[in-house]
Amino acid sequence: MTNLACKALVGIVLLFLAAPLVVIAGVSLNQSKRLLFPPQGLSFRWYGELFTENDWASALTNSVIVAVLASILAVSIALPVAHLAWSRRSPLTHTLFGLGIAPFMLPPVISALGFLVFWLSLGLYGSILATVVSHGVFLLALPLVTVSLGLEGIDRSLVEAARTMGANGRTVFLTVVLPQIRPHLVSGFAFAAVLSLNEYIIAYMVAGFSVETLPIKVFNSLRYGYTPVMAAAAILFVLVAVAVFGAVARFGDLPRLLGAYRSNAP
Repeated sequence: MTNLACKALVGIVLLFLAAPLVVIAGVSLNQSKRLLFPPQGLSFRWYGELFTENDWASALTNSVIVAVLASILAVSIALPVAHLAWSRRSPLTHTLFGLGIAPFMLPPVISALGFLVFWLSLGLYGSILATVVSHGVFLLALPLVTVSLGLEGIDRSLVEAARTMGANGRTVFLTVVLPQIRPHLVSGFAFAAVLSLNEYIIAYMVAGFSVETLPIKVFNSLRYGYTPVMAAAAILFVLVAVAVFGAVARFGDLPRLLGAYRSNAP
């Protein structure tokens, strides 16, 4: 296949992937409250309603709260688990690591059913706490993997040198380990937050209509009444994802975050 043919094929694939986004963006700009494409008139009214109309603003607020708290929880669990697996290689640490990524490896509906049964047994079904913890556990695999990649990239001779100079475990972690894995912590938090914002199945199963996040609100609107605000919410999701992942790629070491290692050879 020639170079020109390869570029044409890539272009066709990109157009195919971008077409739904173009349609949704056009629908979100309709002047009237109708799902039409091409849009009839141009208006940003529905984006304003997303932030000002009570039901939509409440759903957006719930989504942000759940995403931030769940991501903090996921990173808080991932950091000690990944550090333990890196510093003390044993069957137990490998088991802990496997348990950390297991919920994300299962189909979301299976994990959601497990969370549903768990929270019903505790009497906390329908609470925002259940949603936050469920998202944090389900998305734990993302910061766990990114932090583990960061730890594997650390030169262990630096750790040994610090210990030889008399530094205790806490000092070694704060002065040698943490500065080198900070980008991986940030990227793990960002990945978890973006996926939490877009997650529907688990949020619906553990909270139902009690904690209505933005994805749940979009699906409810599809059932009870069409409005271009749904398209505006979808475009907002896309813009947030592009901004977050673009920032990670721009300010972070993306190849290393994805598992590539630099050669120490000159």
